[in-house]
Amino acid sequence: MTSAVVLGGGMAGMLSAAVLADHADNVTIIESDLFPAAPELRKGLPQGYHNHMFMSGGVSAVDSLLPGTSDALYAAGAKRRGMPADLLTLSAEGWYRRHRDGRSHVLLCSRALLDHTLRERVLANPKINVIEAAKVTGLAGTAARVTGVRVESAGSEPQTLDADFVVDATGRRSKAPAWLAEFGLPDVEEELVDAGFAYASRLYEAPPGTPESFPGVLIQAQNGTGKPGRGAALLPNEGNRWIVALIGTRGGQPPTDEAGFTEFARSLRDPAVADLMAAATPAGRIQAYRGLPNWRRHYEKLPLPEGFVVIGDAATTLNPNYATGMSLAALGAIALRDELARTGLVPGLAQKAQAGIAKASLGAWQMATGTDQWFPDVKSTVKRAPDLLRRFTARFARMTTENAALSDASFKTAALEAPPSSMMTLPALITVFRGPRARPLSRQEAIAQYPEFGDLLNPRSSGDDTGDNTAQAA
Repeated sequence: MTSAVVLGGGMAGMLSAAVLADHADNVTIIESDLFPAAPELRKGLPQGYHNHMFMSGGVSAVDSLLPGTSDALYAAGAKRRGMPADLLTLSAEGWYRRHRDGRSHVLLCSRALLDHTLRERVLANPKINVIEAAKVTGLAGTAARVTGVRVESAGSEPQTLDADFVVDATGRRSKAPAWLAEFGLPDVEEELVDAGFAYASRLYEAPPGTPESFPGVLIQAQNGTGKPGRGAALLPNEGNRWIVALIGTRGGQPPTDEAGFTEFARSLRDPAVADLMAAATPAGRIQAYRGLPNWRRHYEKLPLPEGFVVIGDAATTLNPNYATGMSLAALGAIALRDELARTGLVPGLAQKAQAGIAKASLGAWQMATGTDQWFPDVKSTVKRAPDLLRRFTARFARMTTENAALSDASFKTAALEAPPSSMMTLPALITVFRGPRARPLSRQEAIAQYPEFGDLLNPRSSGDDTGDNTAQAA
């Protein structure tokens, strides 16, 4: 009888359990929370109140692991929105032109619905069981091999669960560095890029008669200006509701009082989100969340014990502004699945699987840190890229607003369907170096591309008319 233990019952943990169930006779998930019986938020998910954009690369990964999951979510009310076809987007370099040829998209719904749907499908496997309201206090074994975990739970004596394989999916609060240090292993190498991002979010009831095809709105934060970055997102969710998230970097974080929240939205480069907020009905209180750095731990560089890997946010945590966390959890599970398919539960699996998990997160790490390092007062252990690279990136971003092929390549990368290197083709580089061929869209022209807004969004209200940021263009 072979057994596996997964620490943490979030997305990374659930998907890891689904993967291990194909190779172990039984899989035990140890979770510190109690799972709700309905689509409700659990206590240990503080970001659950905020927007969640599940990128198409991650959605495809989940469907590969658990076929039919996205169909179940759409049947329950989740929305599919193309990028940029169904998202009115003011980038750091201007308004995007709408086109419908690109295939990259996001799945939009509440985190409660997403987690509930995923849990139901994973826990339907009779090989998988859960120990809830339990605390993992350490690993059992030696520096050569992990043989299980030490667990405490209310009303029970501390116990050691034996396991042939253990996955740490406990998120950013993971104690794996300390546990491995107890075995005498060296400290894990860490990297940090922290621009001081913070969220303030609120749920709204959409106005009566809002069409099912209602687009989302993204106002992206600008970097490289010497001022704090500020932005917003308004995204449709199930049940004719919107979630509005206001974001800001260090020195420009959004307030959480009623007047301040509204004023922050109104004072952004464009007031589109504020206009829509004014037409909707608040359906909850303003929720704040801070402490959103990018950091990763290079477990793949350690002499890991056999039978132990770290996955998801426990290995790489990215600023949620880039909406890649859930997708990285899914792609990490794919890496684990693929290595298990090649070797099975044999010696050497842990090191190879950890390398695959690290590789799966590399592109997203490069994109997030490459942007965040240019906000003011950033705290970083990573060497800043040359300013010439920032200028080239800004020029590339400017061209994506007008060129459909570059736009598709950019969103395909953002959706984790392709690595950043896929954008650097010869035709793309020639287009970028040639420079803009069209003037930036005005606000009125950008909004007019989306008749689904109807009378809810006034294209003539005050705001940055072009949204262009020519000072950042190379």
